[in-house]
Amino acid sequence: MNFNDVNFDTYFKNYPNEKGYFGPYGGSYIPDELQAAMNEITESYFTICKSRKFINELRRIRKEFQGRPTPISHLERLSTKLGNVQLYAKREDLNHTGAHKLNHCMGEALLAKYMGKSKIIAETGAGQHGVALATAAAYFGLKCDIYMGAVDIKKQAPNVARMKILGANVISVTDGLQTLKEAVDAAFAAYAREYKDAIYCIGSCVGPHPFPMMVRDFQSIVGIEAREQFVEMTGELPDAVVACVGGGSNSMGMFSGFLNYPVDIYGVEPLGRGPKLGDHAASLTYGTEGIMHGFNSIMLKDENGEPAPVYSIASGLDYPSSGPEHAFLRDLGRVKYDVVDDEETIDAFYTLSRLEGIIPAIESSHAVAYAIKLAKKMGKGSILINLSGRGDKDMDYIIEKYGIRDVE
Repeated sequence: MNFNDVNFDTYFKNYPNEKGYFGPYGGSYIPDELQAAMNEITESYFTICKSRKFINELRRIRKEFQGRPTPISHLERLSTKLGNVQLYAKREDLNHTGAHKLNHCMGEALLAKYMGKSKIIAETGAGQHGVALATAAAYFGLKCDIYMGAVDIKKQAPNVARMKILGANVISVTDGLQTLKEAVDAAFAAYAREYKDAIYCIGSCVGPHPFPMMVRDFQSIVGIEAREQFVEMTGELPDAVVACVGGGSNSMGMFSGFLNYPVDIYGVEPLGRGPKLGDHAASLTYGTEGIMHGFNSIMLKDENGEPAPVYSIASGLDYPSSGPEHAFLRDLGRVKYDVVDDEETIDAFYTLSRLEGIIPAIESSHAVAYAIKLAKKMGKGSILINLSGRGDKDMDYIIEKYGIRDVE
């Protein structure tokens, strides 16, 4: 299957199919007992979440609590520095809690409330999903358990503090590399024990069906807003849209608004220290098809075919696979996936901070870094970056490891 085989006018009606597949990717590979819980979530999503009452309540929450719509900022000084290409940023860092994550967390928690659940369970890497879910739990009066790798807990201390202040129970995961993959393992195990009273709120477009679809749909507000805002600002569509890709929630949210429009779309993966296995987390660039955490996608594997150790300076991107829809869009050729390394990312972090007064999350800095490279290649036109989160959580870590850098 290629780009010409898919009608993007009806794309969201056809993908995923009723079994949760985007082409060969996706599905649900979990024990029968847990599958029953997933079926309950799927049925609830297609009934409750399509109801007028649910939609109106979510719209009210987005406007009155989250502060949506988030704006688009013209990065004028950065654009001038680079030449003729005009760069813009969709400011998800201005969404309540400082990242895009609250978009799907409020939706998932509202669904849990409608389903009569008393607890929400989740994993987190950079901590933004954990903070967002802890916020949603506090808003709706739900219990909240957040599983987080011990390494990430140390790197993301400010977000850990926020989760605890909001009333969440932060559970340190000390297995394996003690990062995002192990946190997902632990959260799934907990959900298998508690599914009757709890709902697992996955933090990205990964996991068994219906989560890749649900998270995409809740995040699609980003792309819908961005397209309408950009046309209102400039009178035309951007030439290119850029977003970072780990599991893929911020990027699928942004891409959803542009898939059926004549816009080039770029997903940016973390090359980390380099292309050697274990030094990066660029699964779509270097991985092969495989099943983990209940879904089939493209993943990085070790010599035994198991999920390989991965690394990224961004805790929210250090995952050995990516969402099944990203794998599908890669195969179709509709989205181009590429990489930037740690050094490029840190340079972009400081460049945006110094030239525009915006301190981006390390995750988002990957997209900024790629947009800078892309602008130099394009020579003219416009690029819209999804600035998925703010960098408050990363400042101490970056200063400790890299110091304060000057910008040329």
